[in-house]
Amino acid sequence: MLRIVTDGAADILPEWEKEYGIDMIPVNILFGEESYLQGVDLDNEGFYKLVDESRKIPKTAQPSPHQFIEFYRKIAQKGDTILSIHITSKLSGTYASAISAAEELKGEFTVIPIDSASGSLGIGLLCREARKMERAGKTTEEIVASLEAAKEKICVILTLDTLEYAKLSGRVGTLQAALASVLNVKPIAVLRDGVVNIVEKVRTRKAALERVISMAKEEVGDKPVYLAVVHARDLNSGQALLEQAKPHFNAKEAMLGDLSVSIAANLGPGTVGLILYPFE
Repeated sequence: MLRIVTDGAADILPEWEKEYGIDMIPVNILFGEESYLQGVDLDNEGFYKLVDESRKIPKTAQPSPHQFIEFYRKIAQKGDTILSIHITSKLSGTYASAISAAEELKGEFTVIPIDSASGSLGIGLLCREARKMERAGKTTEEIVASLEAAKEKICVILTLDTLEYAKLSGRVGTLQAALASVLNVKPIAVLRDGVVNIVEKVRTRKAALERVISMAKEEVGDKPVYLAVVHARDLNSGQALLEQAKPHFNAKEAMLGDLSVSIAANLGPGTVGLILYPFE
């Protein structure tokens, strides 16, 4: 049987876990001396509440090889094939942990780790497509080849509402964040080749959302795509961006999801953006 595994830096819509049989290994979230498993001991709202109360950004840590081994054994039967699809290896050691676990479990399971070169719903959509292809009769080799080709075309563009979280996490200097706050600058971040970079800074929220759409349009043009919007604790902005974006794209399906806290930890609430996945 083919098992599909991802990690807590992925976003999957609530119904996908059961509908497509996707298992998620949680990310470790470290608040001082306290350690939580994302989605097990700490949900999204609980995470933001802890940050608000402590004024500190937690550290996130990838699942260890040992955690992977235990997880694989929990969700799979001996002889199963496990497709393990994870956050870009340039931002996390999760993929490396999966590789180590796969080596350890040789002879028990066939584990195939895949570096998604992506995050959030970009990974979730790869997981869903893997299951859809398996149900359509594709071999594991065909599925892996298709995912490797698709991941190069996933477009992820986000805009941050505040640099406060980035400042607390040490991602930007205090002075830079303070100046951005005074000027009401809204950074735009792009995930490309597995790395997130702030590529532009726009003066207003409205202009930033419009720019996210125009940048995504430049990337995909009229090609058919799955259109996804993700948001961090800002459902209204997420819904508004989705409605604003729909007319601009050849969307075969449109969806809205929460941004994983393991990513939002460094970007902050109010982050919202587009993920476009090629439709074949």
